[in-house]
Amino acid sequence: MIEVAGRPFQPNESWKTTQTETHIIQALQDVPNIYSFSSEKELLFEIKARQNIIISAKEMEKGNSAFATFRGSQCNREYWNLTRTGGFLLRRQVRPAEAVLDIFKNSALYKFECATACIINFYHGLLLTMGSTPFNSFFPNLYLYSWHADDDLGMHSFYANHYIPGDVVYFNNPDVDPQTPWFRGVNAITMGDDRFFGHGFQIRTDEEMVEGLNKKRKADSQQSAYLTSLITRPSYRPLARFSTIPEARTVHKTNPFLVHHNKTSVSHRQYLFELSYTRKH
Repeated sequence: MIEVAGRPFQPNESWKTTQTETHIIQALQDVPNIYSFSSEKELLFEIKARQNIIISAKEMEKGNSAFATFRGSQCNREYWNLTRTGGFLLRRQVRPAEAVLDIFKNSALYKFECATACIINFYHGLLLTMGSTPFNSFFPNLYLYSWHADDDLGMHSFYANHYIPGDVVYFNNPDVDPQTPWFRGVNAITMGDDRFFGHGFQIRTDEEMVEGLNKKRKADSQQSAYLTSLITRPSYRPLARFSTIPEARTVHKTNPFLVHHNKTSVSHRQYLFELSYTRKH
């Protein structure tokens, strides 16, 4: 259910929505949870951002970027420095928006795994929503590695029996063949038509995702891969409030904690566990 300024939301005749935006609105309305927004502008930002994340996923599927483990990661060195751990660090004097757009423009120069792909899709979708100037101001120090993200992206995950188009879900493969550990799971963007985009798996139904993972199980496996109830998404409402940053404004940043775990295709919750374990040890 959607609430705007404390009242149930009903779109009026001035709302001109695409088919994807209509699906997003309906999904938000149909869930038992209350999605509360301070204004229609804040609601519209989330709807547009989710639609653009889906557009980004479709563009990535049509491009030539390849799936790779961290060891096999590749990027365009004109925009990014490739770190020893397989991450992409924004080069000095390069504008973040231009570097993100290059991943799609020169996609054949890039190889990365599926968690990194999701973060790229989130950044790209927000860039399409916010425009280059606010994006450059708000995300000046990009580093792409697994689920590592700018703190202001507000990445969070939770368990639920529903998802909204533009969310990331996780397909788990508990009996993965130890010879191909990168098939331990797939982080996939929900496309709004009962289909999912997972980098390296392209756009498939949930049954097709499971079927693909089941081909990468141990020979004696008795447990199928499955779609979990884990949902991962950015925090849209704070981003909506900052999406109109004046060009002259400087956004002061602190570097978020980072762990190079070298485990391809982990869920966001697994990445948070790696962060917590590293901090304690």
